Amino acid sequence: MSRASLLSRLWTYQAERFPLFKHGLLIAVFSGGEAVFGALARGAAPDWRAVAIAIVVCLLLFAQLRIADEHKDHEDDRRWRPERPVPRGLVSLTELRAVGGAAAVVQIAATALLDLRLTLVLLLVWGWMALMSVEFFAPVWLKARPALYLLSHMAVMPLIALFAVACGAGGEVLFHPAVGVFLALAFLNGLILEVARKSWAPTDEREGVETYSRLWGVRRSAAIVAVAGLGAAGLAWTIQALLGLSWAFALVAAGGAAWLVTSALLYARQATTKTSARLETASGLFVLLIYLAVAWLPAGVRMWGATA
Repeated sequence: MSRASLLSRLWTYQAERFPLFKHGLLIAVFSGGEAVFGALARGAAPDWRAVAIAIVVCLLLFAQLRIADEHKDHEDDRRWRPERPVPRGLVSLTELRAVGGAAAVVQIAATALLDLRLTLVLLLVWGWMALMSVEFFAPVWLKARPALYLLSHMAVMPLIALFAVACGAGGEVLFHPAVGVFLALAFLNGLILEVARKSWAPTDEREGVETYSRLWGVRRSAAIVAVAGLGAAGLAWTIQALLGLSWAFALVAAGGAAWLVTSALLYARQATTKTSARLETASGLFVLLIYLAVAWLPAGVRMWGATA
């Protein structure tokens, strides 16, 4: 097929499997926020070039995670989800590998442009992603333990956060108490998004599609999201205390946590398509508010104060 045809097919693919306008904003807010946080933890003003590079590299990392999932889940998709782009022939795995390789070239170039030391952190992220793609060489054992499976895959979130934080910190991996708490926060945020995304109404469950609502039940899935949300809010407040940030920012995190917990309770009480969608939306907004509270808003206030 022609180059134009390939680009058209890839555009359709992203709309179905990795919608840039939906996921891109969320990824930009939290990866950019992680870079901004790196500057705050270092006591410096954000370098907007570093923030932009962190956003680009992290966006491509999540695209590569999607491509890896297409390979990992290919047989299940062919059997249970033939309407998806790869099994129905819209794009091939070979083409997606080429896209992932091209993304890697861009990531290396952008990272080296900022600071060569960052390539080591990028390699660490890629290494964990490679282990995820082969299910840590124990696919049957791991899939029989869904909680461990979830935790092992969510561990990539603090690694990605570490890269973005290092971007904002001028290429340095900061050994600061707030950074350790922040990486734990990134882990919980990833957990919230993942479990909320796969908590469905019983009428929406599909044969061959694994969801946490099917594995653990609606109430347990809702409880995990709610407890993780409260934990993440607590970590956000801890970060604010460690960095000496205004208590007012805690109200932003508290508001997000209140809506998330309320949405989880409504879903647990009556799991419908509507309450399931509300829970997923609330999880995304919660993560946005958390990064506003610990990064974007404090940085904006400091910059405003410096120029006032």
